[in-house]
Amino acid sequence: MAKVLCVLYDDPTDGYPKSYARDDVPVIDHYPGGQTTPTPEGIDFTPGHLLGSVSGELGLRTFLEKAGHTLVVTSDKDGAGSVFDRELVDADVVISQPFWPAYLTAERIAAARNLKLAVTAGIGSDHVDLDAAIAHGVTVTEVTYSNSISVAEHVVMMILGLVRNYLPSHQVVLDGGWNIADCVRRSYDLEGMHVGTVAAGRIGLAVLRRLAPFDVVLHYTDRTRLPESVERELNLTFHESAAAMVPHCDVVTINAPLHPETEGLFGDELLGTMKRGAYLINTARAKIADRDAVDRALRSGQLAGYAGDVWFPQPAPADHPWRTMPHQGMTPHISGSSLSAQARYAAGTREILESWLAGRPIRDEYLIVDGGGLAGTGAKSYSVKKG
Repeated sequence: MAKVLCVLYDDPTDGYPKSYARDDVPVIDHYPGGQTTPTPEGIDFTPGHLLGSVSGELGLRTFLEKAGHTLVVTSDKDGAGSVFDRELVDADVVISQPFWPAYLTAERIAAARNLKLAVTAGIGSDHVDLDAAIAHGVTVTEVTYSNSISVAEHVVMMILGLVRNYLPSHQVVLDGGWNIADCVRRSYDLEGMHVGTVAAGRIGLAVLRRLAPFDVVLHYTDRTRLPESVERELNLTFHESAAAMVPHCDVVTINAPLHPETEGLFGDELLGTMKRGAYLINTARAKIADRDAVDRALRSGQLAGYAGDVWFPQPAPADHPWRTMPHQGMTPHISGSSLSAQARYAAGTREILESWLAGRPIRDEYLIVDGGGLAGTGAKSYSVKKG
């Protein structure tokens, strides 16, 4: 029998919901490109309910305990003596979300003598030391595509929020004011701007498709060039690198995974080559952008705005400079954890567990590390240290 350790974020401050704003969520059976949504043998939850918090348990308890397995759920993941560290010692499976990551460091993986499977409920497995997972024979999986469109929608919202100066204007209303000049002195139209994405995978391409109707000029850079038909359809301009692309853009959105090639990419040097008054959006991973360089660029006016949904570490400390820097639209990593997305990544987590517990192959698109190396989606999206 397996011990499954699940690390989830805390319940709402006023308790686990007894009712919801909507009665249902739309049923989606496939993603753009044809990949099917998760297909577990069954689910023990109601789609549209809060599943990503401790009491939601990703809807896994009944399924696991009926089969004789043990499920431990906690939000306590950091610091000496955390529940996560205590329970990890003999856990077979660890599940966590990118929004509340259980950082599986090399030290933790070495101490987890029974660990065989790490599951990301969502997408983005950089909270797992992939080199250590490979060395210790740990399979790493994520529910690919489950919340990609959720994040893409969040990116578009953030772009419009910054360019149109939405958040400060809303604050004027909350404060009882009506000074229109205060609201519009930093407000522009998105129409006609040049917008570029760093990476054009599932999320990046979805962002480009959603922005095309705004009559903007679209740019992208990626390890792999998109098909010519897609470039023609969206009138895309390809650049060989982020450094080659960003000087042309009024808005840059980061949609790349975190790996050695992207860590620290947006530092003082690259930010300094951007147009003065450009906007930077980062819903990918915080460490792709240099924390203090972003703060400096906003205060100097090099950047007109920064909107991000990702921090390091997570949760971010109260004194993190991104909480107080000017002209920002930060959110606490919620882009991929809408109730709609939770239904998909909870179902995908169960599908992965069903396959692994039964000794069946896990879907190739869910694999990041398997068989002692990068596998499936991981082989396309991540890189590991050399030597």
